[in-house]
Amino acid sequence: MNAATIDLLHQAITDPDTQWSIGTFGAIAEFSRDPGEPVTLRQADDAVSAITARGGIAIRHDPRNRALASESITRSGWNQRIALCLAEADGAMGSRTALTELGADTEALRASDRESILFDLGLGAPHADFCVRIDDDETAVQLRRHVGRAVFEPGNPAMGLILAANPHRVFISRLGRIEVYQPIPPASGRSPEGPHTHVLPKLLKTGRTHPATEPIPEGWVPCAHFYPPHPARGGSGEVRPFDPARHQTFQAMIERFGTPEILAIKRRVRDAVAADQPPSAMPGDRHGRAGIRIALRQLTAAGHASPVLQSWLQTFDPAGLEADADEADLHHD
Repeated sequence: MNAATIDLLHQAITDPDTQWSIGTFGAIAEFSRDPGEPVTLRQADDAVSAITARGGIAIRHDPRNRALASESITRSGWNQRIALCLAEADGAMGSRTALTELGADTEALRASDRESILFDLGLGAPHADFCVRIDDDETAVQLRRHVGRAVFEPGNPAMGLILAANPHRVFISRLGRIEVYQPIPPASGRSPEGPHTHVLPKLLKTGRTHPATEPIPEGWVPCAHFYPPHPARGGSGEVRPFDPARHQTFQAMIERFGTPEILAIKRRVRDAVAADQPPSAMPGDRHGRAGIRIALRQLTAAGHASPVLQSWLQTFDPAGLEADADEADLHHD
């Protein structure tokens, strides 16, 4: 990890509008906090962390960490994120496929939690462990009876025991961890605001480490993400007036940590529209084509006045002509 990445993390951890996640495609823990919410912040040579009454995030500084800024298309807008990546071998975790007792959580973010027992749910992701932390002896005894079994195995009562106990959820990668202290919502309820987790068994079965829309290089895995404030949406995905300062802040990040090929395509589009040139053929793979559409949507959101912008949208992104927001536009894909 170079000095620029460390500086980036030190700045991000202090921003209450920046959100974080650790997980895989189908299982994810998210951390966020409200402006003014009491928080314990740490910015040190070895790590950054933020802890509230609802949850916590810690990210280690690792010289092997590669930051990758990217954007992806959504139904009516775009997402933006920075992935913190390791090579597959460096990012490997337990890859357990059955409930496993790991012992006391000696690395818990709060000292009061370090004698509680971690159980890995055994979700099988190569680069993240998905755990619950049990502070009740009776629940730990009952869960031990089902160690070695897949938690979603038909007839296995382990998940029911976990839901009844409402333990802390602790999602861990080689670069850090997110801890969620809020209650698990009922199956019929929506996730609470702030720190929470999602586990979707059908998506887990794909075995993917990240959405196909994210340009993670071959041989690398995303061990954490953070999501700088979006210029056109609030933290819960709600539409908000376009914020040029937020836009420029992330565009500076993507210039520093983005994929050069995609950045070059976006520049070509912006330059052509600024010069009032009509739509022309643009090279690019799946991610490059998405870059064209994102550039056009960003020009539209920023209120760019051009007689040719609508022609470009009609040619490359007719969906971008629609102004309706969509729940699929959430930052975590």
